[in-house]
Amino acid sequence: MEASTLLERAVRAMKGSPSLDHWQRDREQIEAEEFLFHALGGRDPKSREDVPASARRRFERWVARRVTGEPVPYILGFAEFRGLCLIAKPGVFVPRYSTEFLAEQAVRRLRARWRPVAVDLATGGGTVALSIANEVRKARVFGTDVSASAVSLARRNATRLGLRATFVRGDLFGGLPEHVAGKVDVVTLHPPYVARGELRDLPDEIRRFEPVQTLSDRSVDGLGLVGRTIAESPEWLRSGGWLCIEIAPDRARSVVTALRRAGFREARSTKGGIGVTRVVVGRVP
Repeated sequence: MEASTLLERAVRAMKGSPSLDHWQRDREQIEAEEFLFHALGGRDPKSREDVPASARRRFERWVARRVTGEPVPYILGFAEFRGLCLIAKPGVFVPRYSTEFLAEQAVRRLRARWRPVAVDLATGGGTVALSIANEVRKARVFGTDVSASAVSLARRNATRLGLRATFVRGDLFGGLPEHVAGKVDVVTLHPPYVARGELRDLPDEIRRFEPVQTLSDRSVDGLGLVGRTIAESPEWLRSGGWLCIEIAPDRARSVVTALRRAGFREARSTKGGIGVTRVVVGRVP
């Protein structure tokens, strides 16, 4: 069967799936091409090329799983993020392209500092922490998560990539060494910000496959963990240090207000990459 025919069938099946969130134009085409690329062992096929039977079966199995809503990183076993190939597995939050802007905001602020320290809260598989460690080699990087499996995966990713980062189990700043308090230049957080009453409205690809604790802190407005982070961060950030939080666009104004009330300076909402999230930033006086 020709590659073009396989791709057309896959795109049609994914577009017709009620389990997928069809928010991005041409998303199905992009994912189908990614599946075929990897089914062929990391090679882009020509349109009229006949796809070998073994590669076709592998491709069709992956597409069938995707149609049910299963995230692409779980199917392939890895996710690409700012040039890094990270192991992905069920039970640990899947990094998304939108989060690259959070990492970018942190990297930009850390590069200008001498011997900087970065802390990534709710780190999951270490996505943001490891991208910082990769792009700011002089930085000391820490990542925390309440999930033991997430911390284990983050450490595994660090070892596999040969990057220096320390991952500890703890609730927000819990688990960090005491000597770091007051010396952190940037704190990053991609929180579970879905409000308690909105969980049932999420598309299947998120609701059925992502761990619920990575989606919502079960607060009424989804900002319980954000509020705690804003309150606790000044103890850990050095003077002039930054707090960077990825949030949904409809929550950004509330988070900016909370930062200002807590005494943070230069609090504002920033937008970059695709517009499905915002990164709210604030600086300790």
